[in-house]
Amino acid sequence: MKKDILVLLPTEARHREKLEAAGAGCRFTYSRPDEVSFEQIQAANVIIGQPKPDMLRASENLEWLQTASAGVDPYIVPGVLAAKTVLTNATGAYSKAVSEHAFALTLMLIKKLHLYRDEQLKNHWSDRGTVTSLSDSTVVVVGLGDIGRAYARMVKAMGAYVIGVKRRGGACPDYVDELVLTQDIDSILPRADVIMSVLPNTAETRYLYTDERFDKMKDSAVFVNCGRGNAVSAEVLYRALKEHKISAAAVDVVEAEPLPADSPLWGLENLVITPHISGFFHLPETFERIVDIAAGNLAAYLAGKELRNVVDFATGYAK
Repeated sequence: MKKDILVLLPTEARHREKLEAAGAGCRFTYSRPDEVSFEQIQAANVIIGQPKPDMLRASENLEWLQTASAGVDPYIVPGVLAAKTVLTNATGAYSKAVSEHAFALTLMLIKKLHLYRDEQLKNHWSDRGTVTSLSDSTVVVVGLGDIGRAYARMVKAMGAYVIGVKRRGGACPDYVDELVLTQDIDSILPRADVIMSVLPNTAETRYLYTDERFDKMKDSAVFVNCGRGNAVSAEVLYRALKEHKISAAAVDVVEAEPLPADSPLWGLENLVITPHISGFFHLPETFERIVDIAAGNLAAYLAGKELRNVVDFATGYAK
């Protein structure tokens, strides 16, 4: 039986050739999330991309949804997908792009490059004082998935002592010096010179960073968030920086996106904000990786083999 494959990615001819080679004998339709019809979505056996959740309506025809993102929050809401529909994400596609962005933000903060950029825009030749180094610093990586592991490798190569934080135990990678569980995060926050958070959006991670946890951090520490904005509320982040509970922060994600123009976060000298751009397809290689994941999974799906990155609906993580 031929399968109807709906692709909602901005593909070029070479991407289509790769997908169609993996899905030989299937019927392919190409569209965009803002152009696809309800009828096309409801007819599809497989969707590759990001359909609008309200158009899925637990379609009984849909056997498998392959997202182009690592986060799948909208698709694990009850009633969006039918019970039989398999959901896979793009875990692994974003590790280079997001980890390098987080690494760049880390260096920007500890070397005060953001402050010097501000001085440049004011035509000021000004010395902003002492800086710190990753060498011999303690870096806490909260969320040790693909992105967190890639970031850990980079800071370890710079001479940092790396503490990884994850929800479940396991073997400690050779580029991580200590491994602790998320439930024990309070025990290591006072030791951190850098806290880099790359957590997904789950019930356990929402508002993980409270006033009390910022109180535990060194006033010289820096905080980087490239995971989900709701790991820390805007009010808590503002207080931590305004009251100098920590030295500085850089965020690619915020609680409410886009950040409202009247948010007091904009005016903080010790905060760097990028508008959730570390991922997406800004690094072209990311898109190539997504197509490779989708093509590999399509071949496995048609052969009745195990798919890569199957999402556990209870946690929102790939299993």
